[in-house]
Amino acid sequence: QLQLVESGGGLVQPGGSLRLSCAASGVTLAYYTIGWFRQAPGKEREGVSCISSRTMTTTYADSVKGRFTISRDSAKNTVYLQMHSLKPEDTAVYYCAALLNSRAYCPVGEMSYWGKGTLVTVSS
Repeated sequence: QLQLVESGGGLVQPGGSLRLSCAASGVTLAYYTIGWFRQAPGKEREGVSCISSRTMTTTYADSVKGRFTISRDSAKNTVYLQMHSLKPEDTAVYYCAALLNSRAYCPVGEMSYWGKGTLVTVSS
C-alpha cells in the first residue's frame, strides 16, 4: 500500500521560498504520476502541479507558473515542490497525491493515494 507523507510547510513572509517534500513508502513511485494540490480555507481543492512517471513531463497551474517547480528523486522515492516568490494567496494546505499512470495527468477526483497535507502560510 502506497503511503505519502508531506513535509516542509510553515510560515513564510511574502516573497519568500519553501520546499515541500512528498515522501513515499510501501511502493516505489517509479510508476506513479504525482500531483501537488492545495486547499485554502473555504475553497475547493485545486491542482498546483503534476509530474509524470517516466518522461518527467511537468504541468503547472497558471497561478504558479514561473514561481513553483516540481521534481522527483527516484533514489529517495520523493517528489518535491520548490516554491519561490510566495504570495498571501498561496496560503493553503498542500497535498501530494499519486496516480498509477505514465502521463502528466492529475485530475483531483481521480488520484488514488493522498497524503495528509502540510500547511503553508504566507503572511507578514
